[in-house]
Amino acid sequence: MIAPGSDLHACAEIVERGDPERFAGAMAAPVEARRALFPLYAFNVEVARAPWVTAEPMIAEMRLQWWRDALDQIGSGGAVRRHEVVTPLAEVLDAEGAAVLDALVEARRADIEKAPFGEADGLWTYLEATGGGLMAVAARCLGDRDGRAARALGTASGLAAYLRAVPELEARGKLPLADGRPEAVGALAARGLELVSEARAAQSAMPRAARAALMPGVLAEAVLKRVVADPTRVKAGAVMPSEATVRLARLKAGLFGRV
Repeated sequence: MIAPGSDLHACAEIVERGDPERFAGAMAAPVEARRALFPLYAFNVEVARAPWVTAEPMIAEMRLQWWRDALDQIGSGGAVRRHEVVTPLAEVLDAEGAAVLDALVEARRADIEKAPFGEADGLWTYLEATGGGLMAVAARCLGDRDGRAARALGTASGLAAYLRAVPELEARGKLPLADGRPEAVGALAARGLELVSEARAAQSAMPRAARAALMPGVLAEAVLKRVVADPTRVKAGAVMPSEATVRLARLKAGLFGRV
């Protein structure tokens, strides 16, 4: 039971409002796992929206730096600033996890820029640091020291979420894809499916208790398969599978503890 008025309750509310899919994943996890997942996911909500809440790049940079400073405090093991997200995050995060999340914050600086990723692998670097890094840390907090399955699935689900967001990103004036041709978009999704397969192959190395961290990635395969089948769905904002497919994917993951 999460006590109303506690920091953990505040984190859960942040996630429920800002990231419904990860909220659903956390609620499907054992109660004890939520004590790690909700602070992590609330942190991610706050960092992800930092570049978008202001039109001033300098202010966005300052917001991201604030989180990097908080992670530095956690990683160093010293006194940690009092904050409804930072305080419970410090209770579940070790120095290695803090370093991974620091790379996540650094990667989010790309969201401040309107231009697409300049380097050929720029988008993959971003996705591995953000989606991959977050899921890897979530699994680590739940006892996983292998990291391969969480990192691969997190990167793939990050791609699925990014492709879903393309119409909104374009509406905000950003150029999300360096190459928006259907064949290039289809190739991105195909690579994402390879990562899903890699995650599935490595999942046996995870402790069962850590597999709750994979729950937010249950829709990645279905979304990416739809993009491979018809890459024009991305521009049209039509990459989500049917509600029946969504329910079935979540049910199977919940029953069998696998994605």
